[in-house]
Amino acid sequence: MIDTVAIAHFVELAVGTVIALLPVTNPPASAPAFLALTEHMPPSRRIGQLRAACGYMVAVLVTFLLAGSLIMRFFGISLPGLRIAGGLMVAGIGSGMLTGFAEKASGESRDVAAAAGRDIAFSPLAMPMLSGPGSIAVTLGLASLAKTWVDYAAIAVGIVAVAVIAYVILRLSASVVAFIGTAGMNAITKVMGFLLLCIGIQFIVNGVLGIATDPAIVRSIRDAAAGSPPR
Repeated sequence: MIDTVAIAHFVELAVGTVIALLPVTNPPASAPAFLALTEHMPPSRRIGQLRAACGYMVAVLVTFLLAGSLIMRFFGISLPGLRIAGGLMVAGIGSGMLTGFAEKASGESRDVAAAAGRDIAFSPLAMPMLSGPGSIAVTLGLASLAKTWVDYAAIAVGIVAVAVIAYVILRLSASVVAFIGTAGMNAITKVMGFLLLCIGIQFIVNGVLGIATDPAIVRSIRDAAAGSPPR
């Protein structure tokens, strides 16, 4: 018999991963950079670079998804601490997108990559444009919510779905930029930045609530209150 509750939870987690990661990766905002980086490439090499970049993106994020708990245990990082740190990073990137700092930084890295004339699949296309610190922070935050291998599989499916969306958008980047225009691209970046800021703040809120409701901390506060002299 099919467990509809488990299927619904799987789909919900996968869709939630897509919703959380898309504002960070922001493929439409990467379209002009992708065009500039591959301007002098033949179409076959351009598509090959894009395909490789999306593959690198999945590999990087899935690696952090699976190894995140090991890294946390090795360095003694708690789940609330991870959520707060990831939330600060994600909120900072979202704030930068709203103020235009992220666009400036992306332009600088794009100029450096173009001047070097190197393979751009892994850097800067896969990292940091598609799977940079913000994407990694979101992935680690999602990993902290996973309890079973099914949850990890759902998040991995969401990561692959984001990579497919990025591939389709960037492959059609010339048409996207021509259709939306510069003003439209700026508007999309601002909207994505706001969503990203909201996601980061929510991670921080979850982390603070996790600390406030931690049984050990609550017990320590209770013991300290019980042992304090009456006023």
